[in-house]
Amino acid sequence: MALKAAFIFVAPEADAERDRAVVDSPVVHLTVVGVKDYQMAVKAAKELVDQGVGAIELCAGFGVEGAAMVKQAVQGKAAVGVVRFDNHPGFDFKSGDEMFNICNRQR
Repeated sequence: MALKAAFIFVAPEADAERDRAVVDSPVVHLTVVGVKDYQMAVKAAKELVDQGVGAIELCAGFGVEGAAMVKQAVQGKAAVGVVRFDNHPGFDFKSGDEMFNICNRQR
């Protein structure tokens, strides 16, 4: 049985309904979803786990805070991992936390 996994990338103009694709291989059924911000990522992650996704990888645009928001949202129903850049080249060398102004926010 193939692993149901997802990759979520964040890009300012992305739309989770429009910007998605599925790769279905014998080993993994991978859904790729583009989101415009962390709130949309949380919503997409919840929908993905409801569809049986057991592993979610977040693009390097997610900062520590954004990754924590997704992890909390899935409530242990999926493993959450993150690709890392200290400063993302696609975001003028900032993290998503800085871009979305949630650095050092209270949880």
